[in-house]
Amino acid sequence: MDQKWLPTTDAEVGSKSARLHFYIETIEVSRLSALAFYAAGEGQFKGKRFFWQNREKTFTLVGLGQAYVIENNENENRFDHIEKEWLALTKNIVKEDTESQPILFGGFTFDPQNKERSEWDGFPQCYFTVATYQLVIQNEKAYVSIHLITDQTDSSQQFDQLRKERDRLIHAAQVKELKTYGKPVMLSYEERNKDAYLQSVESVANLIQNKQADKVVIARSLSLEFEGTVTSPQVLSHVINEQPESYLFGIERDDLLFFGASPERLVKVMNGHAYSSCVAGSVKRGKTAEEDQMLGQELLNDSKNLGEHDYVVKMIAETFAKNCTHFKVPKKPRLLKIRDIQHLYTPVEGTLLPNATILQLVKDLHPTPALGGVPRKEALSIIRREESMNRGLYAAPLGWIDAEGNGEFAVAIRSASLVENQAILYAGGGIVAESEAMSEYEETLVKFRPMLRALGGQLHE
Repeated sequence: MDQKWLPTTDAEVGSKSARLHFYIETIEVSRLSALAFYAAGEGQFKGKRFFWQNREKTFTLVGLGQAYVIENNENENRFDHIEKEWLALTKNIVKEDTESQPILFGGFTFDPQNKERSEWDGFPQCYFTVATYQLVIQNEKAYVSIHLITDQTDSSQQFDQLRKERDRLIHAAQVKELKTYGKPVMLSYEERNKDAYLQSVESVANLIQNKQADKVVIARSLSLEFEGTVTSPQVLSHVINEQPESYLFGIERDDLLFFGASPERLVKVMNGHAYSSCVAGSVKRGKTAEEDQMLGQELLNDSKNLGEHDYVVKMIAETFAKNCTHFKVPKKPRLLKIRDIQHLYTPVEGTLLPNATILQLVKDLHPTPALGGVPRKEALSIIRREESMNRGLYAAPLGWIDAEGNGEFAVAIRSASLVENQAILYAGGGIVAESEAMSEYEETLVKFRPMLRALGGQLHE
């Protein structure tokens, strides 16, 4: 059983939330595979699932079904609208004090003003859900919660049905042998708008040389076609196995799955403390430990990459100064090494002001100079003119928030979308005055690799 509530205006939010009851029941279960629980929903909940695992592998989240959906097309007000509706909804929670917090999971598209026709047609500017069945694995323990959001005062019959379905899902995840998924079989690939991308890099570099911006991130996409339909559990299984150092995520909406393995935290809030990561400037991994160390050292001393990184550090520091009583930023970046690439990395942390929230931080931080550019307004204007694609959720904030305001958002890079037997992969890089088109093109090839490998594809570089 699965139902969905979807208010569309602020007036509806207030009136509807006042009538709704938010019931929760949580049980602890023997440790089970998060992917197996996700896959158990393939029949009944396909198109209404999500998966999340943090970079440290200390928190895993799976959602099946939709107890409540919050989505809107409110442009600059979209962050505030989500926050307002979530606050209104969570005032009506009926649960035991010891039970897990309900979690709202979803993301904001990169640019609500982008009107390019694409695989993102019909996708709202933000999309968040409360799962009907929520699995949380934390501190070596697993908890499954039922969420029922209803305007009925007597929910006992509905809850009985939900318990039966919960038990079926847990049984399927625990008892059925964990499936081993083969790689999809790629039939063809297309570098979409490759020539236009190369021309845009040259054009943007010229604009920057003429002082119209300091830095602009330009992205491109790659389409793959497969033999037969590719499933969400199939691709997520390979991403989970191959990218353990990253944030792992997947979110379905109807026929579209958006998934990835991002190295980059946008912001985390836990008990009044905020954490962010400045990740900008990159180089490939070496074939040997010696070459890897040499490339990393060159990156730490490279003026172009250090300049790109400094833009991000300054902007995130300014946001923390606005939202925190105090914060700290290391003076020099260090290296963040993941399977295919190494980045310049500077962590930032601070203590939040009493009225500051995670969604305010997301609003202030997005897009960082690592994904948009500097200055932000001018960079976004140039991206709209020069980038011949719709990013959708790519390079945008994706993550979760609980009823107490804790949560975490990653920047959804190293990502792809999947619809039936076609996948679209996304990658980009920061353009500055000295950027060269072929060098930037080659950098995107490195950034395509994580999702390309998970999908069984290969580029003829």
